[in-house]
Amino acid sequence: MKKDTNNSKNKTKPAGERLQKILARAGYGSRRELEEWIKRGSVKLNDKTAELGDRYSPGDKLKVNGKLVPVSRLKKKDTRVLMYHKPVGEVTTRSDPEGRKTVFENLPKLAGGRWIAVGRLDISTSGLLLFTTDGTLANNLMHPSQEVEREYAVRILGDVSKEILQALKEGVLLEDGPAKFDKIIDKGGEGANHWYHVVLREGRNREVRRLWESQGVTVSRLMRVRYGPVSIPRTVRPGKSQDLTDREVKQLFALVKENKEEKL
Repeated sequence: MKKDTNNSKNKTKPAGERLQKILARAGYGSRRELEEWIKRGSVKLNDKTAELGDRYSPGDKLKVNGKLVPVSRLKKKDTRVLMYHKPVGEVTTRSDPEGRKTVFENLPKLAGGRWIAVGRLDISTSGLLLFTTDGTLANNLMHPSQEVEREYAVRILGDVSKEILQALKEGVLLEDGPAKFDKIIDKGGEGANHWYHVVLREGRNREVRRLWESQGVTVSRLMRVRYGPVSIPRTVRPGKSQDLTDREVKQLFALVKENKEEKL
């Protein structure tokens, strides 16, 4: 009797897509957020409380927080990515208990979806924030393993020695671990104010400010000017937004794909 040498080919893959993946693509949040929703019982699949590992197939009924997910939202759509010029004074959250203005208030409305922020900027930092309708893309761009470059324009009060710049490039110990700048570019300045552009590959809370402050240096202004391959143009003024071109969106997808392949 002839042996079956194609066992691996005969194995069937689990049907459908994982719930957190398809809901992220539909714009309900990042995969990480949706995994937490599933764990706490906020997602139902065919009227049963969903579990991590459950998959969606066409014809299934999905509910999130008791509301039926429209089938139209679960179909694959073109991903939209928005660049927003965040002004100082806005917070990166959907609602603020203190009543402060949020970055979402100035964004264009979406029909059947919501904008997902790619990372955050603190209230005192201005500049480039990316938003997308694809939670999976947002998660990949934010994930530490991807090491996506962020570039900031920093205005420093006072003089900075060569020793300080060297320490910031070699690495210093912060309260949440070692950190450093991959690049520091001197942009000049007059009087007490001096400008630098710095590049790093992490998104830790207030990391740029904390790195400078670790050397006793005061940051008087901080603005993010680039995230990965996307730079904010002068034409996008504070409080305004602009859609990325199809080419720029493809660059973002290619970036996270390339980063994954490099680590294999």
